[in-house]
Order: sequence, then structure tokens, then C-alpha cells
Amino acid sequence: MSGDGQGRSHWFDDEAGPVVRPYAMTRGRTTSPAQHRLDLIAVVGTEPGAGDPDGDPTLAPEHVEIVGLCRDAPQSVAELAAELDLPIGVVRVLIGDLVHAELVHVTRPVPPAELPDESILRDVINGLRAL
Repeated sequence: MSGDGQGRSHWFDDEAGPVVRPYAMTRGRTTSPAQHRLDLIAVVGTEPGAGDPDGDPTLAPEHVEIVGLCRDAPQSVAELAAELDLPIGVVRVLIGDLVHAELVHVTRPVPPAELPDESILRDVINGLRAL
């Protein structure tokens, strides 16, 4: 490697700006109390009485952005991660913070094991037709 700084230009990009590590956004946390409910297809929506998150100094800009995205229409955890271009683990922690702050709620999809069996539904339909 030469001493003229040529090698450094390969590793740094002035146009990219500062890089913030994901753990800095979550203050070093890798889990949240509500994380067990956050499947990739869990739907996040804003709470009806939620105030404006911009005025809360404890929230990061990513928190505010999540609330803004969910205010227009509920979003899945996977959609939020893609929209924010953040790792899913980071987005789960941020959503957990927002659930704790009562700014958003999470709706879990019905697990396939809890869905009614197709044969039961057919029997119900046949029974209704027989009436």
C-alpha cells in the first residue's frame, strides 16, 4: 500500500455520507419486549389516539419514519424493513419501542394451524344449503 493515500479512496466514499451502525439506532439492544409478536408478516398500524411523534425527544428519526409510514396504511414488518432499508432485527427493536410508547399496535396473522379445516367449512356450507 502506498503512502500517498491512494488506497484509502477504495474504502471510503464521500458521497455516501456518515455510516451509522444498526446497533447505534437501537442503543445497543438486539431485542425488545414485544419482539416475540413481530413475525415478518405481522401488520403494524398506528394507534388511533397516537400523538405526533416528532415532538418526542426520546424517538429516533427512524421511529418517526415508521409511524409516518404506518399512518397512511398499515404495513408489514417486512415492508417497513424494505422501505427503511434497515435489517429486520433493527426494525423489530424499533417497532417494539413504538409499541411500548403506545404509538403503534401489531396485528399478528392467524397461524395456519389455527385456521379451520377445509372439510369443516364444506360441511357447514352443505348444512346451510340443506336448510
